[in-house]
Amino acid sequence: MSARRPRLLIASVHDVAPRFETQVDELADTIQAWADRRFAMLVVPNHWDDCPIVPGSPFATRLRRWADCGIEMVLHGFNHRDNHEHRGFDRLRSRLLTAHEGEFLGLSTKEAGKRINNGRSLLEDVTGRPVTAFVAPAWLYGAGARVALAESGMSIAEDHWRVWSPRSGRLLARGPVVTWASRTLPRLCSALAAASVLRQVAPQRVLRIGVHPGDCSSPALLRSIRTTLASAAKDRMPALYRDLLVDEQWMPRVDSNHD
Repeated sequence: MSARRPRLLIASVHDVAPRFETQVDELADTIQAWADRRFAMLVVPNHWDDCPIVPGSPFATRLRRWADCGIEMVLHGFNHRDNHEHRGFDRLRSRLLTAHEGEFLGLSTKEAGKRINNGRSLLEDVTGRPVTAFVAPAWLYGAGARVALAESGMSIAEDHWRVWSPRSGRLLARGPVVTWASRTLPRLCSALAAASVLRQVAPQRVLRIGVHPGDCSSPALLRSIRTTLASAAKDRMPALYRDLLVDEQWMPRVDSNHD
């Protein structure tokens, strides 16, 4: 039965916010060449606390139009900024995996829940549609964030290695996200190498590709993104995160403490 299920491509534009509007347009156009409007935008309500999405603003109007066209709107944290001093393994993750942007890594359950609820309310008001999916900035979740997410009733969440349903505890997809990095030359080179390998050998049924505004700063990264999308589209059907809920009842449960 599972062998007959189609292989899927889920592509997403991260860090959708007014300050990155030009880059979001470029990335959306790039993805649409292979996925039409079957992709997701990960929206940050108030990027770094100084770039709010204001209902009724031109950018908010664009978000509603994108949603009306079928693009999936996903809540991507609230401000995408991490002001915590971490210890132990979380300190290592916050330094290696992101530059002070793992917003939900150190939050308490109360604060994480507040940001999820406020962000969802804003995004639903702007788009006129329910928001059922959440992705933490840098794919980093602390213990408080995982509890708050389970309490939020969100149907879908994602980290770097899997997609799951906080509402039901079911695993929806597994395997690494293909993504790129431009912060330093070594990261850029390693991202290009990883994408080259993953687009050739990715065995998982659901291949996820995530792009960021910073990717637009490098022609080499943009070429790699286009090549990866073209390769994936050869034998995969473009899909949305919510499409994964079709088989939710048959999927195994996951450990809520896994990150």
